[in-house]
Amino acid sequence: MPVWLRGCSWRQSPAALYLSLPLRGLRATPANIFCTERYLKVSIPPYLFEAILYAPIDDTNSTAKIENGIIFFTLYKKEVAMWDSLTLVNASKEELQCIRENAVLKAHEKAKEEAEAKQVTRQKHRKYALEATMKLEEAERRRIEALKEKERQKVTEELELWEKKQKDAEKQKRVQKEEELHQEVEQLKEKKKEKNNETRIPNEGTSKTRLKHTKGHGSCSMFSDNLKEEQLPAPRSAATIEVNFTARVFPTALRESRVAEEEEWLRKQAEARRTLSADLSELEDLKEEEKNPDWLKDKGNKMFATGNYLAAVNAYNLAVQLNNQLPLLYLNRAACHLKLRNLHKAIEDSSKALELLTPPVPDNESARVKAYVRRGTAFCQLELYTEGLQDYEAALKIDPKNKTIEKDAEKIRHLLRGTKQDS
Repeated sequence: MPVWLRGCSWRQSPAALYLSLPLRGLRATPANIFCTERYLKVSIPPYLFEAILYAPIDDTNSTAKIENGIIFFTLYKKEVAMWDSLTLVNASKEELQCIRENAVLKAHEKAKEEAEAKQVTRQKHRKYALEATMKLEEAERRRIEALKEKERQKVTEELELWEKKQKDAEKQKRVQKEEELHQEVEQLKEKKKEKNNETRIPNEGTSKTRLKHTKGHGSCSMFSDNLKEEQLPAPRSAATIEVNFTARVFPTALRESRVAEEEEWLRKQAEARRTLSADLSELEDLKEEEKNPDWLKDKGNKMFATGNYLAAVNAYNLAVQLNNQLPLLYLNRAACHLKLRNLHKAIEDSSKALELLTPPVPDNESARVKAYVRRGTAFCQLELYTEGLQDYEAALKIDPKNKTIEKDAEKIRHLLRGTKQDS
C-alpha cells in the first residue's frame, strides 16, 4: 500500500499541533481516521498515512476536519512544550510495534467502555419508560376507580331518594284513604241523624191522627224505618291497587320521543352485536400461530415488502383485533394505507400510533418520527400543507439531523409560499 509522504505539512505551538494532509482526489470519512495518544493513522485505499507521535496528545479534545480535499488535524498536547519533530525518530521497530499494539488495545477498551455506557444508558431509559408507563396506568386506574365510586354514590343517593319518595307517597295515600273513610263514616252518621229526625213525633195532634190512620195495618211506620236502617250494607274496606307498567328502552315517553331515530339506533345496535359475534367466530377458526399478534405483524411486513398491500392490511387488521395496544401495528398499517391512497385511514392509524407511543423516550424516537412523517405525507397529499408541515417540524424536533425530512419540510414551505402568493 503506498504511503503518504508528499504534501504533508505541519506546524506547532507550545500547546497544540496543526497537521494538514491532502487527499489526492480521494474521498475520506471519519471512519478512515484512527487516533490515540501516541498513534495517528489515516487509511484510504490504496494510500496509508501513519505517524508515531513525538509525545502524547489529548485525543479526546483533538479534532479532524475534512474540507476542500484536505484533512486538517488540530492535536492538543498533553504537556506544553515545543517538539523537535512530528514523529518519534530514534525508536526501534519493536518499540514502534509496541506503541501500535497498545494504541489498538486502548482503542478497543475505549470502544468497549462506550458500548457498556450506552447499554447502561439504554437500560436507564427503558426503566424510566417502564416506570412512567406504570405511573400512567396507576393514575388511570385511580381515575376509573374514582369515577366508579362517584357513580356508585350517585346511584345510592338516587335510590335512597326514590325510596323516600315512595314511602312519602304511600304515607300520603294512606292518610288520604283514612280521611276519605272518615268522611264516609261522617256522612253515614249524618244520614242516620236525618232519618231519626224524620221519624220523631212533632206534637200530640199529629200523633193521634197518625195512630188512627195506621190502626189495623199491623205495625207503625217508625218500626219499619228502624228495620230499613239495620239492613244498610257495611262501609267498604280499605285496599291497595297495584298498577304495573311495561319498561321502555328509552327514557322519554312515547309521545315525546322520535320513533324513527330510536328504531335506527336499535338497528345499529343489533348490527354491532352481529358483527362482534361474527368476529369472535372468525377468531375461533384461526390456527394457533395465527392468534399471535407478533406473527401476524411479521406476515404483514413480508406482504408489504412484496407489494401486496391489501394482504398486509388484512394481516394488520387481524393483529389489531387480537391486541390493540401495539403501536407498530397501526404504524405499519398507515404505511399500507399510504400506498393504497387511503389517506384518511393513514392519518387515523398514525394518530393512534402516536397516542400509544407515550411516554416519549429515546427508545421510541424512531417510531414517533415515522408516525409524524407518514401523517404529514397524508396531509400533504390531501393538499393540507399547513397540517403536514406541522407534523414534519415535529419529526425534525425529534431527529434534527435527518436531512431527508429537512428537505421535504423545505419543499412544503415552498408550496405554502406559492399557494399564498397565488391567493
